Formats: sequence, structure tokens, C-alpha cells
Amino acid sequence: MMADLKLKPPPTAAAAPPRAGTDTLVRSACRRTTVCITSDELFAGSAEVHIEHRGALYRLQQTSLGKLILTK
Repeated sequence: MMADLKLKPPPTAAAAPPRAGTDTLVRSACRRTTVCITSDELFAGSAEVHIEHRGALYRLQQTSLGKLILTK
């Protein structure tokens, strides 16, 4: 199965400013109760991630055009 993935809460006002690029847009749009993670952090250099949800295994893939596909 997939290794444990530990998500960090979104940065607060006291935290360091977000990095430049799309990361800035994603993190600034997050609400306090929402966990935000960039696709770069999620995929960690691979083209596919397996997600176990309520006993079912899902596959999240990046296409060559940068789109995301989620399949069960």
C-alpha cells in the first residue's frame, strides 16, 4: 500500500510567506479548516499516487498535459 502521508496544516499569518509560483495561489485560497497541499508535494516526483479511501483504492494520475485523472 501507500506509505503514510502526513499533511501539514495551511500556513498561518505568523508563518513564513509562501513560496513563489502557483504554490502562492493555492495556499492563499485555502481556508483555515482545509488542508492544502500542492500537486508537487502530493506526487513527490512520480506520475501517479494511490489513495485508499473507505476500503477502496483510487489512482490519481498526471497526464502529459498536466491534467489530473482520478480512477477507482
